Amino acid sequence: MHTTYSQNWNQYELMDAGNGKKLERWGDIVTIRPDRNAYFATVLTEKEWQEKVDFEFVETSSTSGEWIARSEGAPTEWQIKFGKAIFNLKLTKYKHIGLFPEQQTNWEYIQNKVQKDHKFLNLFGYTGASSVIAKLNHAEVFHCDSVKNVLTWGKENMESSGAEGIKWVLEDALKFAQREVKRENKYRGVIMDPPAFGIGVKKERWKLEDKFPELLQTVKELIEPGGFIVINTYSPKLSASEIKRIASSIFSMQKLEISRLSMKTTTGKRLDFGELTRIQF
Repeated sequence: MHTTYSQNWNQYELMDAGNGKKLERWGDIVTIRPDRNAYFATVLTEKEWQEKVDFEFVETSSTSGEWIARSEGAPTEWQIKFGKAIFNLKLTKYKHIGLFPEQQTNWEYIQNKVQKDHKFLNLFGYTGASSVIAKLNHAEVFHCDSVKNVLTWGKENMESSGAEGIKWVLEDALKFAQREVKRENKYRGVIMDPPAFGIGVKKERWKLEDKFPELLQTVKELIEPGGFIVINTYSPKLSASEIKRIASSIFSMQKLEISRLSMKTTTGKRLDFGELTRIQF
């Protein structure tokens, strides 16, 4: 399986990684966060990491923790840019700060694929980076997530970016997609970032390995000729070979590309971020 690399840009830098952590620069703010894929040794020393960092996330359980300030006066909310898009970042108790920078390669893919008057759907859309980028390309954008506060966050990103008109949908992503199929709606592109596991709007349990075939079959029916699907998966229970087996059976007539999504640190280490599947119609 080949590797697709996302790149650092002037507002984001994966500075180093190792020993179960990653050192990142977001604009002027530097953070340390846990990452289970950083199982190798760092290049920089612990002292060099600590000299650079503003905030470090310390886990208190497998699902949460707290941010520890390592410098004085650094803001806990700030913005960074990607092209014309402006993203609002802030510290949360779940180690995330509102953006997945490893999606850089997908943002560029969307910019190249989505044009004016195309319909674009972001399923499991989180805080809407892909939605904002598609909207800045003048697409008609639908953004679906089952968590209200991330939709609010997404709206803030849209407004900060000088965009308007994204349609925000608070709903279970698979159920919304199924209803769109019944309504016979079609999209030029769909991107989806389904969680490995979770709880839906009505407390439904979600396991990606169980729902993956149904999800792919549903989304296939939403794509118009010439369209595309982008899927990011991070589940240890859904291997690349299993993704290929399922996707190949559903998308037999489409161009299918499955790769490992990775980034390289400034110090030369490779950090992996799961599997990336792209399907072209």
